[in-house]
Amino acid sequence: MSDFTGLVAAVTGGASGIGAACADLLADRGARVAILDRDPGSPARHLPVLADVTAPLEAAMDQVAAALGGLDILVNCAGISAVGTVEQAGDDEWHRCLDVNVVGTARASRAALPHLRHSGSGVIVNISSIAAGAGLVNRAVYSATKGAVHALTLAMAADLVADGVRVCAVAPGTVDTPWVARLLAGAADPAEEKRRLAARQPTGRLVSAAEVAEAVAYLASPRSGATTGTSLAVDGGMSGLRLVR
Repeated sequence: MSDFTGLVAAVTGGASGIGAACADLLADRGARVAILDRDPGSPARHLPVLADVTAPLEAAMDQVAAALGGLDILVNCAGISAVGTVEQAGDDEWHRCLDVNVVGTARASRAALPHLRHSGSGVIVNISSIAAGAGLVNRAVYSATKGAVHALTLAMAADLVADGVRVCAVAPGTVDTPWVARLLAGAADPAEEKRRLAARQPTGRLVSAAEVAEAVAYLASPRSGATTGTSLAVDGGMSGLRLVR
């Protein structure tokens, strides 16, 4: 497929995990891609841009547009997680996660919008989570931030539809990423913890980063021009299925 030929995409948090999968798939389908990350590395296929979503991003987005000839797609993938209940989370953890997951999404979007408005194919895809709508144990802070990302997606979509900029979200379940690998490594029984995480999804397995990237590409494609203000679950059925086992 070559539906992204001639388009430019910026992916925050694009150096690893879901972000890296999104960057690679968009490039496979014809896009010129920039990775915005605190450690973007030296990718052979993508433009590496040193950026931190906890700081202003106007210079980074301007760099992408100048180097690649504009900006058509923003994938807001940079994010961090938190484990624990509302009692266990201190103010510092709340501020840190909100700053990255919610305000970071707003910062990147705000910085990209002057370019996206001139695109004709402008689209923002935010990475939310199934945690935005499902009550998960020990995920109070993370769930709250992803709920905010979901609400922000809808509000941005309403604000920007008249400008020709679409805004959507993808809500993954538990994804097999380096962060989950680190979480499992710290468990008392890593194999049992992975089994438990996989079992809470009706498919019985973790979601792959490539599967999330496919959903992002669907929403970002010009072929999806009638789709805005929606969140696409990629969660192994977790949000909608109630199986009796």
